[in-house]
Amino acid sequence: MLSEDTNLSRRDFFKELGMVGGGGMMLSAFPWLQSCSADDKAKIVKEKVRIGFIGTGSRGQFHLNNLKSNPIADVVALCDNYPPHLKDASAIFPKAKRYVDYRRLLEDKDIQAVMIATPLNEHAHMTIESLQAGKHVFCEKSMAMTPQDCLNMYNTFKQSGKVLFIGQQRLYDPKYVRVMEMIHNGLIGTICGIRAYWFRNNDWRRPVPSPELERKINWRLYKATSCGLMTELATHQLQVGNWALKMIPETVTGMGDIVFWKDGREVYDNVSLIYRYSNGVKMTYESIISNKFYGLEEEILGNKGTVEPEKGRYYFEDVKPAPGIMQLINQIEHKVFDNVSFAGPSWVPETASINKGEMIMDHMTAHDGASSVGASDDGTVELETAFCEAAITGKPAKNLVEEAYYSSVLGLLGLQAMEENRIVTFPAEYKIPYLNFA
Repeated sequence: MLSEDTNLSRRDFFKELGMVGGGGMMLSAFPWLQSCSADDKAKIVKEKVRIGFIGTGSRGQFHLNNLKSNPIADVVALCDNYPPHLKDASAIFPKAKRYVDYRRLLEDKDIQAVMIATPLNEHAHMTIESLQAGKHVFCEKSMAMTPQDCLNMYNTFKQSGKVLFIGQQRLYDPKYVRVMEMIHNGLIGTICGIRAYWFRNNDWRRPVPSPELERKINWRLYKATSCGLMTELATHQLQVGNWALKMIPETVTGMGDIVFWKDGREVYDNVSLIYRYSNGVKMTYESIISNKFYGLEEEILGNKGTVEPEKGRYYFEDVKPAPGIMQLINQIEHKVFDNVSFAGPSWVPETASINKGEMIMDHMTAHDGASSVGASDDGTVELETAFCEAAITGKPAKNLVEEAYYSSVLGLLGLQAMEENRIVTFPAEYKIPYLNFA
């Protein structure tokens, strides 16, 4: 149930959920948050999970710096086939063993869990081999480059008896969990539409010390190693749409182009898509990386209100009366415009400019989406901690992989729709059980 005060601090929020201690009524609605109970936490308080880390580039080092201060994480091995990255990672964990070949790392019996932050084309086979080697696995999103590889990862996980986490940190971001609690309790009424976007203004390119390293370092720009914006950005936001509606879209169509960064890249720098759910609700998705003005957001529109989880605000359809001067201006405008014929209802003042909304939580951080590495207070630390706890107890997080699976496959189907210039229907052979369905 919703608390009387929806403005909640991060720490108080996790106390309510039971992630810092105590029980929480919301846990049944977010099954992945149950992966480590208060009793389990008490048992593992002095334990550490021994982690081997594969892929020590910018995102990998973001995780490593977080893990350095995590009391239940012990990074005992590092692996990368690019020496500068391995050297930088070793400065964070100087006692960790170094590997160039991930297969040698997997042979190390001292390692209980593996974290993978490599280019996308390496995710599927590394995750599968790690699970088969008896390791618990955390793999960055998106899961893989094809729906079949996503399914192979999922099936291997189900057969392994091990823990698998995918890097969908919004599932552990307090403001997103709070938003979904509010939505599922009817605060904004019936969801009628979702608009999601992620805008940046940078070329997504990294400096290259010599030409032969171009495709290795700038792997995100080439089709052999990347699916571009749909796997690097959209999967985060597609998951939010499914989470809000408790269902997955049936079809997707869209267009993608290289509009601005005509520098030899092969992946789109500009995408626009429409995902349609069985109840008729559409989720529009846009990403442009040559204009940053609007940043990123998922706008979830209900008949009673709207939520913007990234900004941490919600808005009711019926706003408070405008100040006297605004009411006077509106009356004057009505006298002018009510007598003018328009193709539709008479003109009325827009409410968006005067509706400032309410905060979802106190002491929260909003992000503009500009960083290509990660951001503080976005749920990543909570996700990492939950993985470490699950790896120690051996208890998988319920429905976490399923959430990540569907967002990964939907991103790939969106890419297919753009490349083939057609409406793509979600294939029946790629549907898996999903606990969060309505």
